[in-house]
Amino acid sequence: MLGVLMSQLATAQDLAAGKVAYGICASCHGAAGEGRAAMNSPALAGQDADYLARQLNHFKSGIRGAAPGDTFGAQMRGMAGTLASDEAVTAVAAYLASLPAAVSTETLEADMRNGENQYNAYCGACHGAQAQGNPALNSPRLAGLDRQYLARQLQNYAAGIRGNHADDRYGRQMKMMATVLPDDKAVADVLAFIVSQGSAQ
Repeated sequence: MLGVLMSQLATAQDLAAGKVAYGICASCHGAAGEGRAAMNSPALAGQDADYLARQLNHFKSGIRGAAPGDTFGAQMRGMAGTLASDEAVTAVAAYLASLPAAVSTETLEADMRNGENQYNAYCGACHGAQAQGNPALNSPRLAGLDRQYLARQLQNYAAGIRGNHADDRYGRQMKMMATVLPDDKAVADVLAFIVSQGSAQ
């Protein structure tokens, strides 16, 4: 019983430390990790902690954000560097993962049936049928992310701006998948379907 209480106390302290460390991030990503599309900053709330920590460490080490043309990634490299220790990275990631998942407010006109079919044919096996992510496959939650961010990441993967580093194992997998959708309409429909999965029910 004492061990459980001590563990809970340690967790609460870690989350509190993560909240404090996240303060510098909130100006772009929002106080509740909801993201700000106007600032090209994706939602982070409710994302898997391991995924968040991996991306932060990739930014810090230059695995992500160092490629030519990755303007927003380069900005994130500088910001990730403000987290001075592995403990700070872990605490911020755990804090964000503990928050309620971000909700999308976008409404997009698209062929949702085609979007769902294309998504499940190419994306759902890894990212989940409702784009909820699958930590066991190291696949992040996509629901709740804005269309602009999702489109940019697909473009970055396809162009080799993201997922091209030899040490980015999961990014390299996504780089291969980024060009499988058959045409621009399929891409637009898939993005609209993903956004719809993050909408308030």
